[in-house]
Amino acid sequence: MAGPAHPLSIRDFRFYWTTRLASTIAQMSMVIVIGWQVYDIARRTMDTQHAALQLGFIGVVQFVPLFALTLVTGWTADRLDRRFIARASIALELFCAATLGWFAYAGATTLPILFAVAGLLGVARAFAMPALSALAPNLVPREILPRAIAMSSIAWQSGAIAGPAIGGYLYAWAPHLPYAASAGLFALSLACMFMIRPIARTAMAGSGNPWRQMIDGLHYVRRNRIVLGAISLDLFAVLLGGATAMLPVFARDILHAGPTGLGHLRAAPAVGATLTALYFSWRPLKHNVGIKMFAAVGVFGAATIVFGLAVYITASYAMPLSLFCLGLLGAADMFSVYVRQSLMQLYTPDAMRGRVGAVSSLFISASNELGEAESGFLAALIGPVIAVVAGGAGAIGVTLLWAKWFPELRLARSFDPPNVGDEIRPRESMT
Repeated sequence: MAGPAHPLSIRDFRFYWTTRLASTIAQMSMVIVIGWQVYDIARRTMDTQHAALQLGFIGVVQFVPLFALTLVTGWTADRLDRRFIARASIALELFCAATLGWFAYAGATTLPILFAVAGLLGVARAFAMPALSALAPNLVPREILPRAIAMSSIAWQSGAIAGPAIGGYLYAWAPHLPYAASAGLFALSLACMFMIRPIARTAMAGSGNPWRQMIDGLHYVRRNRIVLGAISLDLFAVLLGGATAMLPVFARDILHAGPTGLGHLRAAPAVGATLTALYFSWRPLKHNVGIKMFAAVGVFGAATIVFGLAVYITASYAMPLSLFCLGLLGAADMFSVYVRQSLMQLYTPDAMRGRVGAVSSLFISASNELGEAESGFLAALIGPVIAVVAGGAGAIGVTLLWAKWFPELRLARSFDPPNVGDEIRPRESMT
């Protein structure tokens, strides 16, 4: 009997996809508002450079829990029911949204409160990311997994489009509204996670010692050059080219676009990424995936450079060019993410996906949160424009080095791993 032609024809994947969409809208809405509030509150008592430094610190606060909990969250995602982990994580995010909404409604939001809740959000994401990434391959047959990854990316990127816009518009109306909307969306996500049925799993292999099992994930990543190259490329390219961390500075003090303009700037990369993911969900990439991924990361760096330099042209064209560059940046990043995630999921056994996913989440968060910190610190030192341009140049340099250091990744022809028979197939009764 022929399997399903598209991931959305599978019932449980539809609930999973809705969870990703709703929770991402909520997360991005909160992220944009937290960033704005941190910078806005800091600017009341600090100059631009020191306020930008606070954006760097907020990135560190979100990264520390992920760094500290990586081994535990990966082992948990392979040891326990991944649905239960995702439910608990989303419930914690719901609590964070409700807490910030209450403080905003009372007009009592302060920097310590924002930093404390950001830390809790970091804990929630530390557990959610490996559990959710390892859950998707259990819901679809492996032959349509690249399409499922593209569809999951569409959910994430669509949320990244809608979230900042919703957050910016609702915050302009009333400061507590974006948090209230996020709480409602997290509640919807939680309900969808409860609708996903029990899933067949591969037993965790290796020693019964939990610490040994945790370390096995690190050993697997170190030994598998395809997985190691893909994960580390994302870490260093995005760490250096993280222009999005500086968007509050560009929106407020350079482009003078305000919170609404910040929403547009933050959504622009997601628009490009969503269009790219939508294309791959119907026309999966099949040939020369490695070299095309490296080319996409190079475009990511070049678009970052042009975005940083756009402020030097006529003011009436600066905003449109900035939006175009951010859209191109997002499209190139999505191209790279699609290839990296497909390679990682298909080259990793199911019983190891949680631990490998945790390592990947650490690298991704390091590139995002530490990228925000690096951008904030560098902007405080040399100015936001030069920091963005230097970061784009650094991303291009990393691309060239990784293409040389990881020829296995550069020469990857397709997503097919050497031994496709080793993977567990999901249960047939999903539809």
